[in-house]
Amino acid sequence: MAERSTTNTEAHGEHTNAKGSESGQPSLLTSLQAPARLGTPFLGKVIEICIVTPDADRTMDGLLALGIGPFKVFSFTPETVANQTWRGQPSAFSLKVCFATQGELTWELMQPVAGPSIMANFLAQKGEGVHHVAFDCDGASVVDRVRSFEARGFPCIQSGCWKGANGTCEFRFFDTDGAIGSCFETYDFSSDWEEPEDAEVYPPVSP
Repeated sequence: MAERSTTNTEAHGEHTNAKGSESGQPSLLTSLQAPARLGTPFLGKVIEICIVTPDADRTMDGLLALGIGPFKVFSFTPETVANQTWRGQPSAFSLKVCFATQGELTWELMQPVAGPSIMANFLAQKGEGVHHVAFDCDGASVVDRVRSFEARGFPCIQSGCWKGANGTCEFRFFDTDGAIGSCFETYDFSSDWEEPEDAEVYPPVSP
């Protein structure tokens, strides 16, 4: 789940032609016919990539060396994230969460701190690495997003409502790991969102 960007996202472009994409890069998927079993598209645009790590500072240092950063760092706790659930039941969890932007894409790091979570399970079972990607679902309501995933056999496995200085951000993780080996997420900021005032910056700003 990402820190809200102030940049408006653009509408999805048209299909590329055989000469390549509008960016000038060659397209590898031209002239493909959709298979009959392809579900109705609903995911929309990829807006975030998340790495789960046991040491967020070390991972931030690695990404900074690759030109990704700086980061804003937040604590997700029962006090800062309301309506926490795990497998459909109320369940408290705490995470260290770090955000950086790269164009319109958000990079997120999540370090499990306490309580059951898909992130803690991922570390225990697979070790650190890319854990999930998030989609905007073309701006559909959170209720409709959940219905779309569930209709395809992917229930919500973890959820919460991040509280800003003003407004909220609803986030939902879905049980897609068994099907694709990774997790899908979606989130939605309220129109009055203002980020919490307790963010730390990494690396620290020199005085």
